[in-house]
Amino acid sequence: MNNDLQKAIELINQSNCVLMTTHTKPDGDACGSVVAMSEALRALGKSVIPLLLSTVPTWYEFLFTEKVPVLGEDIQLDELKAGGLGDFDLIVIVDTNSTSQLPTFDEFLKSNDKPVLIIDHHVISDGLGDIEIVDSSASATGLIVLDLFKHTGWAITEKIAEALFIAIATDTGWFQFSNTDSRTHRGCAELIEAGAKSAMIYEKLYHTFSQARFKLMIAMLDSLELHFDDRYAVMQITRNDFERTGAEYSDTENLINEAHRIATVTTTALFIELKDGRVRCSLRSRDGLDVSRIAAQFGGGGHKQAAGTFLPGPLEKAKQLIMAEITKDIDKN
Repeated sequence: MNNDLQKAIELINQSNCVLMTTHTKPDGDACGSVVAMSEALRALGKSVIPLLLSTVPTWYEFLFTEKVPVLGEDIQLDELKAGGLGDFDLIVIVDTNSTSQLPTFDEFLKSNDKPVLIIDHHVISDGLGDIEIVDSSASATGLIVLDLFKHTGWAITEKIAEALFIAIATDTGWFQFSNTDSRTHRGCAELIEAGAKSAMIYEKLYHTFSQARFKLMIAMLDSLELHFDDRYAVMQITRNDFERTGAEYSDTENLINEAHRIATVTTTALFIELKDGRVRCSLRSRDGLDVSRIAAQFGGGGHKQAAGTFLPGPLEKAKQLIMAEITKDIDKN
């Protein structure tokens, strides 16, 4: 990995203007890694142009000092291709290496002639980078970014420490998930020493639900179904739920974890109706069932215990597709 880090540093040193992006529906790891990398590259004298593929959840907005343009909302694909965001000479993509997680932007990549640097910790890879720093043993992409900082000697400011702490803490379920290891805790200890305030961060992230998000969670829980001796939990959020509660798509982040408060539940699927007719399926597991395998069957990906994919509608059809896959595996674990 040190060789990959050195190649990445050489690529960064050769650049003047960097386009920084991440996967659609950005989570804490994505947002934290984008902010940390942007701050570091600006400190090196680089121009950094962040671009998101969907709106930032409100509880991560405090990380960003200014509004980041969203592809498809603030800038269109043809404008991006025409240089509407500037003349960048390097693209950095964090927390994904999958075209399925880069809707519309993947079209831009096909016509792009600038070098691409990938920083990611997922197993699923489409090989999008000219240089790739990939470590699937890392509990979060933020942990790999921290390794890059330590390798280069880049300064870790309080802002960067906060961003990387959020990246790591959120992708481990605040250190609950099985991907939490000693490396995770050591990294977060270093970030706390650099200025990250864990109690304040937790308050900002988990005690700031809007009423709309809380109502959406209630609607989701009201849809709960249990199968296979109450081991498999199925929940859904419909377009009507969004309209009735006033919640946004970004308000769904981490709501799937609520079903794992039930002692018998080992696997959960949350189905979300999208405006374009597709269904977003998020999957979680806390035993040996590999949900990334199931997601991969439909062009998605993720980790063994946390994955997701998009499915064709209607909602009931999507639920049946995942049920068929769950049926194959759940009794093996």
